[in-house]
Amino acid sequence: MAHSNLMRYFAMTALSSSLALASFNAVAYESELFSLKNRWEYTVTEMPESEREAALSGLAEEVTQLAEQHSDEAEVLVWKGVVLAAYARERGGLGALGVAKDARDTLERAVEIDPQGNNGSAYVTLGALYDRVPGGLIGFGDSDTADEMFQRALQIRPDGIDVNYYYATFLQEEGNIQAAREHAQRAVDGTAREGRQQSDEALRRDAEALLGEL
Repeated sequence: MAHSNLMRYFAMTALSSSLALASFNAVAYESELFSLKNRWEYTVTEMPESEREAALSGLAEEVTQLAEQHSDEAEVLVWKGVVLAAYARERGGLGALGVAKDARDTLERAVEIDPQGNNGSAYVTLGALYDRVPGGLIGFGDSDTADEMFQRALQIRPDGIDVNYYYATFLQEEGNIQAAREHAQRAVDGTAREGRQQSDEALRRDAEALLGEL
């Protein structure tokens, strides 16, 4: 009887330790990710353009390391994809293609883990990547897939400023001006996300400017 109670005690102690370690790891990555999000927001909305590429390069290295440590956390993977996509866009040229491919692969892994793609953010970024990366160079850049990604994001967050703005720019490029105007207006009227207010408000202003062009 005493042996049975002792074994039960050790089992419960081991379980408690495992749960405590898991909780500690979650808190650790959430703290790092929170800091990274805030610095990304500042970089893409307030930092001088001449300094952005270097700053995004540093953030890309940081989030890549974080993703290696937490490879099964969809939110971490989504943010890796978001940061890499922003870095690729800022870097431009052929040198950005490998970064864009890494962003795409990471985001596709994220939506395998979380089909909601962190409240649609993964699908918005995938849509922008498929829209803007030249087809053939690294095997993606596909209007049909871009449209599909934006549609998935809209199903999840139909009033999102980001998805409606980026979809409006995509539709403009596709020559669908009426639909582009509709989604640009939705972006102007959309709801900014908690923790992403700066970047969403910047996109709202971009949507207002786009409306003036359409």
